[in-house]
Amino acid sequence: MNDRVTPPMHALPDGEAELTLVVRLPWEDVARLGQDAGRLAAQMRRPVTLEEAVSHRLRSTRVASHAKPAGEQPPAVSASASVSSLPSRPPAEQARQAIDRINGTAGTA
Repeated sequence: MNDRVTPPMHALPDGEAELTLVVRLPWEDVARLGQDAGRLAAQMRRPVTLEEAVSHRLRSTRVASHAKPAGEQPPAVSASASVSSLPSRPPAEQARQAIDRINGTAGTA
């Protein structure tokens, strides 16, 4: 960890901050983000990037956790909390299945 550079943080005019992250995700998570992006694009009636889908998910999670009654702590969230545990498969098979799900061709082959 000592050889990594801290990513810069930028203040935005709307009062938010922007920082760049590199995150390693299983293909199943990438497929789910693609599905989230598709749903968000349909709601917004415009193309949506995966980055926008991630920001939207983080914001909606933050808003939902703040809406809990006083004294109730939000559950701890791990990096893969929204992903069901699946049996381990080779990475190439995971990638193929994730791409099929994103393309909507899962189960048609």
